[in-house]
Amino acid sequence: MANKLVIGNWKMNGSRKSNAELLSKILAPLERLESVDVAICPPFIYLEQLANLVVQSSIQLGAQDLNQAEHGAFTGEISGAMLRDFGCHYVLVGHSERRSLYGEGNDLVATKFQAALRSGLTPVLCVGETLEQRRKGVTLEVVNKQLQAVLDLLGVNQLGGGVLAYEPVWAIGTGETATPEQAQEVHRHIRQYIAENNSEVARTTRILYGGSVKGDNAAELFAQPDIDGGLVGGASLDVHSFLSICKAGQPRHT
Repeated sequence: MANKLVIGNWKMNGSRKSNAELLSKILAPLERLESVDVAICPPFIYLEQLANLVVQSSIQLGAQDLNQAEHGAFTGEISGAMLRDFGCHYVLVGHSERRSLYGEGNDLVATKFQAALRSGLTPVLCVGETLEQRRKGVTLEVVNKQLQAVLDLLGVNQLGGGVLAYEPVWAIGTGETATPEQAQEVHRHIRQYIAENNSEVARTTRILYGGSVKGDNAAELFAQPDIDGGLVGGASLDVHSFLSICKAGQPRHT
């Protein structure tokens, strides 16, 4: 299996000053870590600044969203080609906040996944259930539908060109976290669901956990057999927490 992958989603946070301060404190320690891939997704307007700050490091740059069109009269939107022009490698698609706050449905998310691939980006497809859906016992059904929209549009091989991130919506920004066992259950299901179409794609696709990952729970989460890293929100803005999470992604030597 590939290295663990840790992606920091800064959401709508940051400033030129705070960005530079954060990077100055994490760059050197991250370069000393073994076999962990790290990326950060700042707000669009800071992509150029961050691209310059990480240019000589192993940290990769990502974006938080993109428009499904290549260009055109879409005021306020950003295309995949523009993101590539600024050095982005990853882009989040279908984050729970895009789905819940801006009404992005499964079909739209699938077209954004397609647009990311078309632009040479690696899409990070976010899937997960709300608290109400978990209480109703339909978690796996919800996740299946989110995955199936991409499978229907693009097929399993192109799904394998991205990264998946399971984010239980009830555990984002609430301080609540799915237990490692709960997270592993869904991750295992996702891998099995993909395997019904292609076992090799299922084996090689990285599936991140994205529900309030912190320095004190990352190691236990990452130790689960089907969790390949983390999509980190608020903790990615804290030097100590983010470094602790990234360190937890190092291989365990026995």
